[in-house]
Amino acid sequence: MTTAAHTSMYERRLKMVEEVLSERTELGGKVTRDLAVHVLHALDHIPERVR
Repeated sequence: MTTAAHTSMYERRLKMVEEVLSERTELGGKVTRDLAVHVLHALDHIPERVR
């Protein structure tokens, strides 16, 4: 029996940012994930009317 793991919307967005950073920079591993977390945090705090 297999169980499907639920992936949150945040985790999907984080993975997308990580992939972009990995493809376009020489960063990797934990540095890429840490930077992706900071990028998402910044994007999430831009007021809706500015976006």
